[in-house]
Amino acid sequence: MPGKTILMLCGEFTEEYEIFVFQQGMEAVGHTVHVICPDKNKGDMIQTSLHDFEGHQTYIERFGHLAEINKSFSEVNLDDYDAVYCAGGRGPEYIRTDKRIQAMVRHFHETGKPIFTICHGVQILVAVDGVIRGKKVAALGACEPEVILAGGTYIDVKPHEAYVDGTMVSAKGWTGLAAFMRECMKVLGTQITHS
Repeated sequence: MPGKTILMLCGEFTEEYEIFVFQQGMEAVGHTVHVICPDKNKGDMIQTSLHDFEGHQTYIERFGHLAEINKSFSEVNLDDYDAVYCAGGRGPEYIRTDKRIQAMVRHFHETGKPIFTICHGVQILVAVDGVIRGKKVAALGACEPEVILAGGTYIDVKPHEAYVDGTMVSAKGWTGLAAFMRECMKVLGTQITHS
């Protein structure tokens, strides 16, 4: 089976692990991941962030590495993609208000293509009416009220787990990337065999 093409929605200060680990892991097994950001072109760089819990009441944020955009936003043809991935961090907070991003998410929802979301990535989905209505979805705990208000059911998975509802795969944060990617690959029909 040929590899799939996945559209990754990012913004400035998206969580770096949720960009790099996902992209490189998917590419390692033969998929193509196009990392896009509103109004950025192929070859542009975006600043990522790194969130962690260090004993405070909420997470801290540090600068992450710069991430390269590998597909110009204006050149995206949604029919070319098999799935969409909403990475977390702070990026979703502002790109979710972009009507073009909302239209992209609506396309995947209406066509029944897989939707993958981790951490704050669910903020992009709740900005589009109906996408998580009736769905069970995991996300960072701070996003629970938004999930409920959008008609979804928040699933409080353990930090190293992921949750699957049909073709929607979700997880709490970057510590769950291994489980998250494993479930995303299953939804995409990817089988890894050890010999």
